This record gives sequence, C-alpha cells and structure tokens, in this order.
Amino acid sequence: MNPITLTYDGTYDGLLSAIFESYRLKINVFDMIAVCDYQETLFAAPIHVQTNPEWVKRVKKGIAAKAGKAANRLLYRCFLSEQQKIEMLILHFIQQAMSSTTSVLENYRDEKILKLHEINKKIGREVHRMHAFVRFQKTKDDIFTSLIEPDFNVLPLIGSHFEKRYPAMRWLIYDTKRHYGLYYENYKSQFITFEEKDHQQLTHLSKDILVAEEMDYQRLWKSYFKSVNIPERNNMKLHLQHVPKRYWKYLVEKG
Repeated sequence: MNPITLTYDGTYDGLLSAIFESYRLKINVFDMIAVCDYQETLFAAPIHVQTNPEWVKRVKKGIAAKAGKAANRLLYRCFLSEQQKIEMLILHFIQQAMSSTTSVLENYRDEKILKLHEINKKIGREVHRMHAFVRFQKTKDDIFTSLIEPDFNVLPLIGSHFEKRYPAMRWLIYDTKRHYGLYYENYKSQFITFEEKDHQQLTHLSKDILVAEEMDYQRLWKSYFKSVNIPERNNMKLHLQHVPKRYWKYLVEKG
C-alpha cells in the first residue's frame, strides 16, 4: 500500500485514534497531521480519523502493557511540545513498543526515542519556570489572573500545582499565545476560551480592569524587588539563565 497521510482533530486523543486506525487498516503512514494544519496537495487526499474514546483506551492500555505507565506520560508531555513531526515520533515509539518483547522506554540507542526524552526534558524546564514565573493580578470581578506565553503548551501540566497552592482562590491562568486558559473556582478547574474581544483584553491586563489595591501591591512589590537588588553584584548573564528575557513581559517586577 502506498504511504498515506492521516489527519486528526489536533488533540492527543485524536492522535491516538489515528494511530489505532493505522493499525486497524494496516496503513503505511507517510505523515500524521492536525487537520487545521494540513495543506492540500494535487496528488493525494488524506484520510481523516475521528476521535474514538474506545480506541484511545486501547492504545493507552497497549502502551502501558508494552512499555510501562511512564511511557504514556512521556508521549503526552511530548505531544504538548507542539514540535514539528512530533506525531511521527510518537508513532515510531508506539510501533517499536508493540513489536518489542522488552520495554523500549529507555532505549536511548534509538535516535527517535532519545529525541522524545530530550523534548520531555525541555517540557520539564518550561513547567518549572511556569511554577516560578506565574504572577497573579486581582481584577475587578474578583479573579486572580495571570497571563503566560510559554514556549510549549504546558498549561495542562501546571494546573495541579496552583490548585494545591491556592485552593481557596478564584484564579485564571491564560495562555495568550494559544488563546485558552485554565479557570479555577470552588475546588474545580476547567479549560476555557473567550470571544475575540475578550481575548484582546486578556493579552494585557490594563489598569482599568484591575482593583485599586492591586496597583498599590505592584508598587510595593517593585519597591521591594529594587531594594533587595545589589547593583554591585549584578550578574546579568547568570540572571538571564534563570529568568530568560522572553518571560519578563508578564513579570510585575520587570514592568
């Protein structure tokens, strides 16, 4: 059979459904791509695969049985990296896992599996930075809001940290790059999106939507940050290693 391109809905469950379909139909896969990113060609039409929850369960169960539960976690985190051709790396891992009699999870001799572990390390660093760099600001509707713009789509990975840290607050962490947020209230969180006009308002939290005491707090925080800084000991190179400049945009103390 000639190589075929499969499209899916852009979700991780959609990708696993497409992988299941490739096995079910015994397809020689040329590429797997989110339908929103697919560009038509003159020579071949892709096969679009609908997300199937039952197929997803079976794929996850198969991965866990052949490579351990940690493999499912690795593949999901790597999917969130949004790296080009990440789908094909995930497909390769699953193919290797299913055909092997031993776990391939730590088979670093396989360049593609090693690449997945390298991506996972980058994801881990980004999650750690989000834990450190999220800055909440109180809005007039009594919601503590933080804007982020991470390199990778790590919002699904950081929610539990803030749920434990601020269990009694109403808060929103909004990814301005990917146009969606995580909203927490009454010990429950959910992913939400906004209309375009509301999204534009959330790309920058203006003074008009913040409570007055928030501005007072920010002035005090900036004053404190300035007072503990010792100019003679400034090491900008080291500082940038720990707080890369791309994160300064949403740090109150950098404003």
